[in-house]
Amino acid sequence: MVPHDYHIHTHFSCDSNASMISMCRAAIEASIPEIGISEHFDLHPKDAYAGFFNADKWWEELRRCQKEFHDVLLIRAGIELSEPHCYPKAVEQLVQNYPWDYAFGALHRVGDDLVFEEAYFNRAEQTAYADYFTELQRMIQSGFFDILAHMDIVKRYGFEKYGRFDPENYEEQIRSILQTLAHRDLALELNTITLRRSIKETSPSKQILQWFREEGGQWVTLGSDAHSPEEVGLGIEKGLSLIQSSGFENLASFKRRKPKRSPLP
Repeated sequence: MVPHDYHIHTHFSCDSNASMISMCRAAIEASIPEIGISEHFDLHPKDAYAGFFNADKWWEELRRCQKEFHDVLLIRAGIELSEPHCYPKAVEQLVQNYPWDYAFGALHRVGDDLVFEEAYFNRAEQTAYADYFTELQRMIQSGFFDILAHMDIVKRYGFEKYGRFDPENYEEQIRSILQTLAHRDLALELNTITLRRSIKETSPSKQILQWFREEGGQWVTLGSDAHSPEEVGLGIEKGLSLIQSSGFENLASFKRRKPKRSPLP
């Protein structure tokens, strides 16, 4: 059984054409009882879609879907904040003005450089990854989010340039990040989108999940990072197995930005 999928995008995100209702129906067809719709909130001035997200219209659509599917699907309200530490006033306003169930913190850029573009990797492997984790540590201090999304997503395209990412080469940095998450009682997402890419592993990997547990981490969520109905729930069962084998006994279920322990199936 797939307990939840907390990372789903719709056409309210710039990189999806899917309607919200189609994503909800896909979850129902996949027998997923709980989902989270969590659109991108991007503000970087070099982003062609900066300011794309329309919160008021999104909330109207979310309420319609919650009403239509209330008896078969629990729909959580999420938001994926890109580099929230760089835009504190705008992020704080968005987070405080609406009754979110959870907010992801996501690092897609290091400075002006997008880690999904080949140009970011025109540098030494050690520099590319170390710079990313240094910026990630800065982001965690922002205090605006509840769940750290796909914390080693930089490996997705780094794999094409350098080969397989080895977290042990950056263990000190990564453990420091995980310690901060645990100390602040924040959650770590296990994102399965990278199972659908050439690297063929979750983000983060099982090694990092185990480190999070060792550093006192309590909260973990699952997300497919779906951008189309066909992707809803993909890889979640694999992710669930990794979470269980890493020593966790519960998932985190969020409501109004408060986590609750949900026993693993």
